[in-house]
Amino acid sequence: MSKSQSERYSRQILLKQVGEEGQEKLLNSHVLIVGAGGLGSPAALYLASAGVGHIGILDDDDVDLTNLQRQIIHSSETIGTPKVRSAKKRIEALNPDIKVSALRERLEKDNVKDIFNNYDFILDATDNFQTKFLINDTCVMLKKPFSHGGIQEFGGQLMTYVPGEGPCYRCIFQEPPEDGVIPTCREVGVIGCMAGIIGTLQSMEAVKYLLGIGELLTGKLLTVDALTMEFRQVRFPKKNPECPVCGKE
Repeated sequence: MSKSQSERYSRQILLKQVGEEGQEKLLNSHVLIVGAGGLGSPAALYLASAGVGHIGILDDDDVDLTNLQRQIIHSSETIGTPKVRSAKKRIEALNPDIKVSALRERLEKDNVKDIFNNYDFILDATDNFQTKFLINDTCVMLKKPFSHGGIQEFGGQLMTYVPGEGPCYRCIFQEPPEDGVIPTCREVGVIGCMAGIIGTLQSMEAVKYLLGIGELLTGKLLTVDALTMEFRQVRFPKKNPECPVCGKE
């Protein structure tokens, strides 16, 4: 590390679970955030400030005024610009040491494997069930760890998948719900702070995995009710043997 890097990350390096060796691990790590919105915003900022050396941001949307209530990586000045460009500019202003890849595209079956192969850890910061299942299924097949996050109204949830260490997202939720069954945030609303809580926790899961420290949310779903400030962990079996992605078949 350079002298400026040692100073930038000094409070982190003091931690016995990190140290200089751990900081080097972070600087050599590659994390992809799928979704530059409410969850992806705080996750990207904290991963950048922690010194994750390469951050990929994937999103095909543009910034609009309604985003700014919760998508803190963007600003009034970037309304109308691609979210990935807005996010890249903000991350580079925060920490010019790291590489940021702005991927303005939609995640599809045709491109997902090629994109994921370039990263050590994936953050599912999306609000679309089809994409969430695509992320899960691809990570299982490629043996890539990922963190799932979801928010609505005053609640949120997250879990972490690590290959061979617990159930995958499809083990628990099985299939995407039919359109209209579960209302979207556009329909019922969401408090902006909720995105900060869950997105920050997702970045913490990524950092723990990259450093090989602590206990991850593998085999557990953490749910948060912001109105009562109740954090609850639901534990699951190792995996569903009948899961079509990671099961016996």
